[in-house]
Amino acid sequence: MGETVLCREGYGSSRVKKNYVSTDDGRLVVVDHSPTGTSVSHFFRSVFLPQGYPESVSQDYLEYQIWDTIQAFASSITGALAASAMLKGVGVGDVNATVLAATMTWILKDGTGMLGRIVFAWLRGSSLDCNSKRWRLFADILNDLAICIEILAPNFPGIFTPLVCTAGVCKSIVGVAGGATRAALTQHQARRNNMADVSAKDGSQETLVNLAALVCNLALIPLVTGKQMLIWFLYMVFTCLHLYANYSAVKCVVMETMNQSRLNLIVKDLLDSSHIPTVKRTNHSEPVVFKTRRKLEIFLGCSVGKLCNSTKDLQMLLSVYKGMPYLLGLNVKRGEICIALSDGADTADQLQSCFQAEVINYVYENLYKSKVLHSSLDPLVRAMENGDVHGTLMASLAYTNSTIDAFRQGVVQQGWALDPVLLNANEWRARWDSDGVTDKKEY
Repeated sequence: MGETVLCREGYGSSRVKKNYVSTDDGRLVVVDHSPTGTSVSHFFRSVFLPQGYPESVSQDYLEYQIWDTIQAFASSITGALAASAMLKGVGVGDVNATVLAATMTWILKDGTGMLGRIVFAWLRGSSLDCNSKRWRLFADILNDLAICIEILAPNFPGIFTPLVCTAGVCKSIVGVAGGATRAALTQHQARRNNMADVSAKDGSQETLVNLAALVCNLALIPLVTGKQMLIWFLYMVFTCLHLYANYSAVKCVVMETMNQSRLNLIVKDLLDSSHIPTVKRTNHSEPVVFKTRRKLEIFLGCSVGKLCNSTKDLQMLLSVYKGMPYLLGLNVKRGEICIALSDGADTADQLQSCFQAEVINYVYENLYKSKVLHSSLDPLVRAMENGDVHGTLMASLAYTNSTIDAFRQGVVQQGWALDPVLLNANEWRARWDSDGVTDKKEY
C-alpha cells in the first residue's frame, strides 16, 4: 500500500515545511522537507523579527530597519567618545578633582534635562504624531549636537557645567522626540495589531547592534584617549554616517495616513495634473528636514477670534459657511488661513476644510506666475486678483464642494487612509448661528 501523506504544513512564509505521513503499520511519521540551514535562519528570524514577518509588517519595514541599525551603530560609537570626554571633564584621573563637584555637575545635568523634557513635550507633543518623520530626524540631529558639546566641554573647564547642562537638555529632547516618533513609526509598521511584538523585536535588534558597538568601543577608546584630532575625525566620520542613515531611514518610510505636508503635495499634484499621486511617490517627496513652506500658513482648530476682528467679519463667515461644520478665514496680510471647527466636526470635515485651504494657497502661490491654471479655478483666480476675500471664500468653497467627493474616492483608490487623519488640529470647537446661539444644558 505504501506511505500516504495525510497533512502538509508550513510556518508562515518561511521555508520550514513538514509532511505528516501514515505508514503501513499505522504509525504517523513527521518528515521535515525544509532546505538545509532553515532551522538556523528560522531561529534568528524568530529572535529578531516580528512573528509573521514579512506579512505582519509594512512593506518598508526591512529597509527602514537596515538604515536604523546603521545609525544606531554610528550613534553608539560617537556616544562612547562623548562618555569618555565627560568622565575626563568631571575629573576622572585628576587628583585635584572632588567627588562633590562631579556629583553636583551630574545632578545639575540631570535636573536641567528633566525640565527640558517636560517643556518640549508641552510645546511640541501634539506635533510628534503628525510629523513623525521630521521629528525623528530632528531628534537624531540634536543628539549629534549634544554629543559634540559633550566632547567639546572638557576643553572649557570654566564653563564645563553650563555646557554639560545644555547637552543634557538636548538629550532629554532627543529622548522625548525619538521615543514618541519611534512609537508612531511602530504603529505604522505593525499590520496585525502587533505593536508590542514589533516594538520588542526592534529593541532586540538595537540591543544586538549596541553589543557589537560595545566590542568596537572596547578596542577603540584606548587607542584614541588623549588624541583630540583622532577623536574629532572619528566623530565627524560616524556623525556623517549617522545623519545619512537617519535621513535614508525616514525617507524610505511610506505612510498611508494623511498629514498636512502630504495633503499639500497631493492637492498640488491634483491641481497641476488632474491626477492623485501614489502613496509612495508622495512620501518620497515629503520634506523631512524643514516644514512644508506655503505662502499662506494653515492653522486647523483655531479659536474663532483668530478668524475675525469684528461682528461684520463674523457675520460674513457665517453667511458663507451656513450649514457647514467649519469656518475658514483668510488673512493675506498675515499670510494665514485659520479654520474654526464646530463641536460636531469629524475627521472628514477636517480633511475638507484643509483641502479648501490648500486650494486657496495653491491659487495664491500661482496667482502672478505664467502658469495656466485649470478653468474650474477661474472664479477663484478672479476673486483673489481683485482682493475680494468674500468672493475668494465663496469660490473656493464652491470648488471644494464640487470636487471633494471625487477627491476622497481618488485618494482611497491610491491607497490612502482617511481615518485617522493627522492634520494637527488644535482643540478649539465652537457652535455658531447667524441668528444667535442659545445655551444648551449639558449633562
